[in-house]
Amino acid sequence: SVKNNVFGTYHVASAADKFGAEKFVLISSDKAVNPTNIMGASKRICEMIIQAFDRKIREGKAGDLQPLCLQKADADGSIPDKPKTEFVAVRFGNVLGSNGSVIPIFKRQIEKGGPVTVTHPDIVRYFMTIPEAVSLVMLAGVYARGGEIFVLDMGSPMKIDTLARNLI
Repeated sequence: SVKNNVFGTYHVASAADKFGAEKFVLISSDKAVNPTNIMGASKRICEMIIQAFDRKIREGKAGDLQPLCLQKADADGSIPDKPKTEFVAVRFGNVLGSNGSVIPIFKRQIEKGGPVTVTHPDIVRYFMTIPEAVSLVMLAGVYARGGEIFVLDMGSPMKIDTLARNLI
């Protein structure tokens, strides 16, 4: 989680600004809110990274982010006034049919005759479809002004235990 999420975000955010991307939308997770595991904690760190990038650039202190070399200084050594990249994060829950979705895992476990493993019966998650997730990411990019973390209305949560029982 740390290698992939934290270091990956750090390097991709650096590249986005270095090469002049207008927007950088980090896909975060509802697990980043009061994280209880390393996945949630790593996603929260990613959010903090993009907020730090945005803040330093807006304050004209991109040089503090060295050795990231986010923005090239002008010939006189100053950092351009207008940031090239607006960094923003969007948080949402499980995307049905995605690689990280729990449903394919449950289906495989059911096909093998069980057991279906649920980490804890009281855990709740939000679910959305791939088109819903894509739309929300696009909207976050449109509304972004830099540094925000968009927390999306994902409807009602569902207990993982109830989901597993319904699939069975």
